[in-house]
Amino acid sequence: MASAVRRRLVAAVLLAPFLLGACSTPDAESRPAAGDPVGSETVAEIKASEDYNDTDVMFLQMFVHHQRQGLQMTATAADRAQDPELQTLARAVQATEQDELTMIEGWLEDWGKPTEVDTAPNLHADHGGLPGTGPAEIAALTTVPDAEFDTTFLSLFLAHQHNAMELANLVKDGGKNADTKAFGERVRASRQGEIQQMLKLMNK
Repeated sequence: MASAVRRRLVAAVLLAPFLLGACSTPDAESRPAAGDPVGSETVAEIKASEDYNDTDVMFLQMFVHHQRQGLQMTATAADRAQDPELQTLARAVQATEQDELTMIEGWLEDWGKPTEVDTAPNLHADHGGLPGTGPAEIAALTTVPDAEFDTTFLSLFLAHQHNAMELANLVKDGGKNADTKAFGERVRASRQGEIQQMLKLMNK
């Protein structure tokens, strides 16, 4: 019973970006902020079961790295985007991904695993490597001219969210933990919704 409740809570949290992607003008005041209650628990209190394998751990560690990069990019877009719709999307994605990050870092800590991943490329060759977005590309978002920002950000963040979907395939194929696999499913659905919304913004 507790496991079923937990999975419903996880689903509610992780489906948020997909739902936002279906609406061109999401209401910021109606979105739960990071740490707001979801059901009877906050996101930080949602727990994963103890039945996991090395793939579950690696997936979460790589996703922590990926989410931190995404938060850097969306923070810049929330400040610099020229299109108000892109600013709104960036803030919505930022709120959701911060919630996800809080949750998965908590899972790793509960399992007694580090939240940091070694970023040496040769250590990740067997599972497709780390996400391809580099620090230089992220830093460039702070210096690109205003007139070029939206296109530059969208091109970079489209690739970044595509990488998230590829990462989710890692746990789908090799994971053991039901909660990490459910998280991977929600990642694929939500990022696909965001990608569709960003493509519409690029073609405005």
